[in-house]
Amino acid sequence: MTTSGDDLVVLRPQGLYCPAGDFYIDPWRPVDRAVVTHAHADHARAGHRALLAQVDSLGVLRERLGPRQPLQGLRYGETLTQRGVTISLHPAGHVLGSAQVRLEHAGRVWVASGDYFVSGAGDEGNATCEPFEPVRCDTFITESTFALPIYRWAAQAELNAQINRWWSACAADGAHALLMGYSFGKAQRLLAALDPSIGPILVHPTVDRINRAYRAAGVALPPYRVFDGQGPVAPGLRGAMLVAPPNVRGNGWAQGLGEVRHAFASGWMQVRNRRQRMGMDRGFVVSDHADWPGLTRAIADTGASRVIVTHGYEDTLVRWLREQGLQAGTFRTAYGDGPGDEEPVLADEAATAGRSTDREPRGTTAAVGDADAEQPTFDIRGDSDT
Repeated sequence: MTTSGDDLVVLRPQGLYCPAGDFYIDPWRPVDRAVVTHAHADHARAGHRALLAQVDSLGVLRERLGPRQPLQGLRYGETLTQRGVTISLHPAGHVLGSAQVRLEHAGRVWVASGDYFVSGAGDEGNATCEPFEPVRCDTFITESTFALPIYRWAAQAELNAQINRWWSACAADGAHALLMGYSFGKAQRLLAALDPSIGPILVHPTVDRINRAYRAAGVALPPYRVFDGQGPVAPGLRGAMLVAPPNVRGNGWAQGLGEVRHAFASGWMQVRNRRQRMGMDRGFVVSDHADWPGLTRAIADTGASRVIVTHGYEDTLVRWLREQGLQAGTFRTAYGDGPGDEEPVLADEAATAGRSTDREPRGTTAAVGDADAEQPTFDIRGDSDT
């Protein structure tokens, strides 16, 4: 899109850049200073010389990026100033520690949302993280993962009931229920939805590692056992619920379990025939991204007169925004095409819906600059994890 010389955020090959503050937001290539909205792999890359994120996300970031990545934490609503730009982080409702980045400089306010969850059903939905908080601004940078009117999520209570009814039916038939969702964010939301009175709960080791960060942040999850895929489940655990990432179907993890019924939880399950094409017994429409009514309401609540749309159905949302009288355009980013977030849309579905599939290259994860040089940092006092 066309930008002006005084824009607070511009697009560079490394990612979204704030020239006044000399830092990036969710850059996909290594930089000196990065503000990261959340710990999903398409937004949080290793190799930055300074990385600032919401404090609740630091445990998952450390798990995913390794011990050598410098990290600094900022609480929701706390502010810091970087070269005259005031930065604050505000809840996005997406996953643990997910944040919108508010920037204020010379009387202008911009908000970069990262990924966020708002449901048109009107409930908070995701009990495993802070709910989305509308932030007033002049310019709003929004995702558009599910920016088509067909995407409308059910209320969380209804989703919980659907999942538990399916599990109960599996258990009554003596079968295990294997519920697949991404290990960070989706798996914890699924666990929080389960009724432990139905039967035992087992999780994949990858899910367990992320769960530890959630529990350390005070998020309540039901009791479970860790199943590493070695040998059969004990006879006393028949009819168990197993929560695991989607890749277990292809690596033999579920072999030896006996009768298993498979389900996948994703917003893409709302697409006709998606479940059958994936070979699932059941699909649950569960997303940690905003649906169409949620997107449009969230944008309206910001009061922004200018909206910049990223990763998803950009063209559809831009067209709708312009019809509402707003100034709207796109930033073509590298988000949304990697593991750790919603399962990517199939290529033929993207073509049918007119969704953009052009992405910037991921780049490398090598460190920036001389390792012996003085490390850059954000001008922050208080919470940090280095």
